Amino acid sequence: MALKCGIVGLPNVGKSTLFNCLSNAKAQSANFPFCTIEPNVGTISVPDPRLEKLESIVNPERVVPTTMEIVDIAGLVKGASKGEGLGNQFLANIRETDAIIHVLRCFDDGNIIHVDGSVDPIRDKEVIDLELQLKDLESIEKKIQSLVRNLKSGDKEVVKENELATRIKEHLEKGLSVRSLEMDENEKELVKRFHLITSKPVMYLCNVDEASVKTGNQYVDKVREHVKAENAEVLVIGAKIEADITELETYEERQMFLEELGLEEPGVNRLIRSAYALLDLYTYFTAGVKEVRAWTITKGMTAPQAAGVIHTDFEKGFIRAEVMKYADYTTYGSESAVKDAGKFKVEGKEYVVEDGDIMHFRFNV
Repeated sequence: MALKCGIVGLPNVGKSTLFNCLSNAKAQSANFPFCTIEPNVGTISVPDPRLEKLESIVNPERVVPTTMEIVDIAGLVKGASKGEGLGNQFLANIRETDAIIHVLRCFDDGNIIHVDGSVDPIRDKEVIDLELQLKDLESIEKKIQSLVRNLKSGDKEVVKENELATRIKEHLEKGLSVRSLEMDENEKELVKRFHLITSKPVMYLCNVDEASVKTGNQYVDKVREHVKAENAEVLVIGAKIEADITELETYEERQMFLEELGLEEPGVNRLIRSAYALLDLYTYFTAGVKEVRAWTITKGMTAPQAAGVIHTDFEKGFIRAEVMKYADYTTYGSESAVKDAGKFKVEGKEYVVEDGDIMHFRFNV
């Protein structure tokens, strides 16, 4: 499943540095706006300690983690919705992502120029929000125009779409993002057809200096207070520190560096897991001597749909799924021991896969 998170923010907030840490792709990182003209796309492995545990039990020939794509989108500026600073190109790149990681500068450094001359993460957030909302307003107005032409047909679906589009337009005109509009499940499905940027889930990432990486600072406090009504996650990461960590060659060196800072793991690990959760994703595993592998599914998928992630033939010819819970497998230490304990389950087409399930599919093509 090629799901993408887009990293957005004003120029010089640390987006490309962060992207490099995530993907080890070498995006340009320069002290001036627009150093990232084309969006950089990196495929990253999702850190999951459960894979290491399964590897120690199964001892397979290889281990394959699940992955997601991160897109580094060039810095937006005021007027982006009107095409300022290559804005139209950048906004189109955001539209193609499934979720947004919004990077906010929460550190002082006279050597790194701020595009607006001073550090103010709330102002920066509002600049980005406004540009994205203006672009969505333009999109929804065009959508309404196209729907009005079909309203006379009396098609109930068209009427529903028009009512929702009108509500969205009014919401955006109040300076509010689409994700904050109350919608029922049918409307949430319907809004996906509109391809609106501010309907995407968002996570705020506060880029801080070394002294603030563990406890945050006054800028982070302001961000948390400002976004608490959005029910969005706020993560604190020092992009420069993360860059230093990636330069260290051995695991032992990295661990020593983290211990000196009082951190348990690199911040990018937390970020990747949070981005994975933001996209409403689950992981299930297949485990055999040839391969232990993590597979990405969307929360709520049934067993045949999960099988289809491996191969479409698995879904078409699905017969049943043999399921073990991760906790049971790691507790008993083998498939036969799980069976002996009565914890081995055979599930049909209606089974909804849970995060961490270890599965084997029976199918017939």
